[in-house]
Amino acid sequence: MPQQRLRRSVLSVPGSNPRMMEKAAASAADEVFLDLEDATAPLEKPGARAKVVEALTTHDWGDKVKVVRINQVTGRYAFRDILEVIEGAGRVLDCIMIPKVQNPGDVAFVDRALTQLELELDLEPGRIGVEAQIEDPQGLVHCEAIATASPRVETLIFGPADFKASMQMPSLSVSGDIPTYPGDYFHYPLMRLAVAARAAGIQVIDGPYLAIRDLEGFATVARRAAALGYDGKWALHPGQIEPCNEAFTPTQEQFERAVQILDAYQHATEIERRGAVMLGDEMIDEASRKMAEQFFLRGRKAGLSPREPARAAAQ
Repeated sequence: MPQQRLRRSVLSVPGSNPRMMEKAAASAADEVFLDLEDATAPLEKPGARAKVVEALTTHDWGDKVKVVRINQVTGRYAFRDILEVIEGAGRVLDCIMIPKVQNPGDVAFVDRALTQLELELDLEPGRIGVEAQIEDPQGLVHCEAIATASPRVETLIFGPADFKASMQMPSLSVSGDIPTYPGDYFHYPLMRLAVAARAAGIQVIDGPYLAIRDLEGFATVARRAAALGYDGKWALHPGQIEPCNEAFTPTQEQFERAVQILDAYQHATEIERRGAVMLGDEMIDEASRKMAEQFFLRGRKAGLSPREPARAAAQ
């Protein structure tokens, strides 16, 4: 089973910028990915690999998830991205992020390259995970197969900008609505990726919001993704980290209500041997337990704990 790491906020950092990578290590983001793809100019890509290795091996990253986004596997840079990063920092790296994944073969290429390098470098087999970014119609059509293409796959990630471009949507921004469309034009791809990820037992992450000063708009789309069951969202600027973490963390009240439901249902089923009971004005049963459990687990991952362990009375 892939690791279920804490990924509420996923901070993107250019792999060509040592100063920004150093600042990212000290940030409050749950995950940081050092980007060798879009955030690194083509002429800087070869030299950025050594900078990424140095950053990964010299900075104190705490308990952050440490990821490198390589270039598209059908392009000229990906092979050496994997080779140089794993040779230099494979012992500390958590995952490789693959952009523009279109089919399971893209994941298989990275999986086999990692396996060969792990054997060559005496690294723990299979420890380095994969994050698969879905950014076009081909990737969305094959997302279920991509999610199960390798035991290394830990997340599916939605890439909104490239997806808009590939779908020829009439917009020049990832931020805001399309006035001529009376709804959320990303709802279908977001929900399809969420279903594919949950069916595969992996996590699902929303992509960036490019208007970095519009924190209200960012919080709105982050809460939208959270409402669909997403585990987290990208942050392009440190200012987006706090609203991101907040959107994907249960409130203290939600967490304590989940504890109440779990406690009351356990008492009802194990002591009273009843399968459905009233908790206040609401009936709770096995489905209620499942909903409460995911709130409880998310809250525990984020460091929440009940203020008072008092048991709620079930009837």
